[in-house]
Amino acid sequence: MSAESLPLFPLNTVLFPGVGLPLHVFEERYRILVAELVEAPAPRRFGVVAIRQGLEVGEYEDPVLHDVGCVAEIRRVHKHDDGRYDVVTFGGPRFVLLGVEQGRPYLRGQVDYLPEEPGDDAAGRAAVVATEFAAYCRAVARVREEEVAEPALPLTDPVLTSYVVAAAMRLDLPEKQGLLALPDATARLRVETSLLRRETALLGAMPDEVPTEGPFSLN
Repeated sequence: MSAESLPLFPLNTVLFPGVGLPLHVFEERYRILVAELVEAPAPRRFGVVAIRQGLEVGEYEDPVLHDVGCVAEIRRVHKHDDGRYDVVTFGGPRFVLLGVEQGRPYLRGQVDYLPEEPGDDAAGRAAVVATEFAAYCRAVARVREEEVAEPALPLTDPVLTSYVVAAAMRLDLPEKQGLLALPDATARLRVETSLLRRETALLGAMPDEVPTEGPFSLN
């Protein structure tokens, strides 16, 4: 597939295919991006790319971006009276960022889309991850002393399962970015099995009452 030009929205988060991402758009350049997409015919899409170095907002140099991102497909838009937007997006295909274009208020990127391969024994790997993910959710609930809703895993689709688990786990950005960039679902599920066991063990070593800041979110 030939390269495509796509508007870019750099963020300090990772978007995964098949997973929702709400955005509150307040910076002027991204208001322009959303306004142009709203006026354009469907599909209304932009690229979410995690920031490797730099800031999401501000009049500074453009951030350094990771090489692999994910298309955000706009599902709903609400415009505030002051020009801000609340946007509900849904993760589309992954892409590799080939280059960045200047000359507009926001960045555009030359992207090439990545294939989605299940890999060898993806279904078996997904079943193992489902077991580890349930244990992880129970460990989170114990530490927080509250119920934690375990996202339903689409086990008939190992590729999507790998992305739902990646989005739900509490990991730092480099680890999430690493999961996004893996070549197939089997590789992603294999790494997730190790990460889930690590995180469950760490949570299990914590005392029953742990002071926390803010509500827990599986995303």
